[in-house]
Amino acid sequence: MTAMRGPSLAVDRPNLILLVVCTGIFVAALDQTVIYGAMSDIMFDLRMNVTHLDQVSWLVSGYLLGYTFVMPLVGRISDVYGHRRVYVASVMVFMGGSVLLSMSMIVPSLENFTCILVARVVQAIGGGAVVPAGMAIVGDTYPEKRRAIAMGVIGAAVEGGGALGPLYGASIAEYVDWRWIFWVNVPVGIVVIVLVFLMIAPSVRHRLRVDYQGGMLLAIALALLSLGLSQQLHRPHAEAYMAALLVASAALFAVFIRRLRVASEPLIRPALFRHPTFSAANGTHLFIGGALIIALVVIPVMAYTVTNLRDIEVGLRLARLTFTIPIGAVIGGFLCHRFGYRMPILMGLAAGAIGFFFMSRWTESVDEPWLTVHLVVCGLGFGLVIAPITTAVLDSVEEGSRGIASALVVAVRMIGMIIGLSFMNSLGMGHFHAVAAGMSLEEMEEELRPFALSLFQDFFLAAAIICLAGMGLAVWVRRRGDCIGWGGLRI
Repeated sequence: MTAMRGPSLAVDRPNLILLVVCTGIFVAALDQTVIYGAMSDIMFDLRMNVTHLDQVSWLVSGYLLGYTFVMPLVGRISDVYGHRRVYVASVMVFMGGSVLLSMSMIVPSLENFTCILVARVVQAIGGGAVVPAGMAIVGDTYPEKRRAIAMGVIGAAVEGGGALGPLYGASIAEYVDWRWIFWVNVPVGIVVIVLVFLMIAPSVRHRLRVDYQGGMLLAIALALLSLGLSQQLHRPHAEAYMAALLVASAALFAVFIRRLRVASEPLIRPALFRHPTFSAANGTHLFIGGALIIALVVIPVMAYTVTNLRDIEVGLRLARLTFTIPIGAVIGGFLCHRFGYRMPILMGLAAGAIGFFFMSRWTESVDEPWLTVHLVVCGLGFGLVIAPITTAVLDSVEEGSRGIASALVVAVRMIGMIIGLSFMNSLGMGHFHAVAAGMSLEEMEEELRPFALSLFQDFFLAAAIICLAGMGLAVWVRRRGDCIGWGGLRI
């Protein structure tokens, strides 16, 4: 490996480094959800109506998939070429995607939708790459004793960006123009790049190979899995398409796993998963992603369809959950520093399960303050798990694998979100078309509301069960040197 010297400020001012890194991560996370607030304006300009919702959803899914696909690959690349260099390159790709997206929307039309979607995916690739590179920089900057709190701050930046995204997007669309949602990323990105070069020293570079073939196999397999799970079963031949896509995805996953075993420098070293803490933390994060996406999707949809709230009221209801996630992330960092990994993870999952259970009992008119209490408890629960899971993963690997580990722990949660979103989309739309077949608009409004309420209650209850299942894995998350392996469990 080769060590390179850089600005002394990288050592003297770690908190300033954390601030700069978190700025880039925050903006990238912001664009995950920023499009929600401007969706109605975008649909109007693209001349889309309710029959095009499947296409519109890909503006969200495309970013989510691109954000996820790139993380393991870029995590490895950052270990090879240096965390600072890869972080800067990632911000530049994110800026380029934002410019392409803004320019492709100058004359928006349904025929131009493919170009818009491609630009959105490019933006997502840059945004997703920023996260593991930034986490690795912070991992290099802070000693182990202070790393948990720093990771909690990064978690707060990620969750805070996602929380503020809808309100931020709606504000720009309301007072300026929705295209400026993407143009504004350019000056912010330039400032971040300049500060990174001035403040952060080049990191240690490791002589490793990058498994690009493995990365492509994983990306295609996940894309096919998402497409398969999101098939609308009411459509002709949908079951055959779903089966074909899922079989193809399983085959590619099998090839990917085999490549991990035979490649000289695999994308993900199988030996990492032999550490119980590493495996348990990532497995727990998969369940957390599946539960989180249920909250982010069902809460606003339920507010629209069942309780007939206005847009601003829907945003404020969801904000009671999303705004408490970054607060919980910071609290989780301090709890992890004081009590270790496992206790705050179990506390967070228990809080999530309790919150979802009470949400599953919501009716058309939920009384205050209980609605707020349920949302806040659930949001704090999701926040509490961020720092201990991330820190547990990073502390369980060697320094040279920190980039890929930081990428994997985030990607795993995103995979859980993709699977959960695809499943809800398929199940929910399938039930909707089955119930709505042959109905008039008046009949739909009368009959679908109780059906939708029952479906949403079932989704919340499923999320509570997912949280409880995650607790079963979380008990295996232990400190380095205090883990006795899969053969026995010491509580």
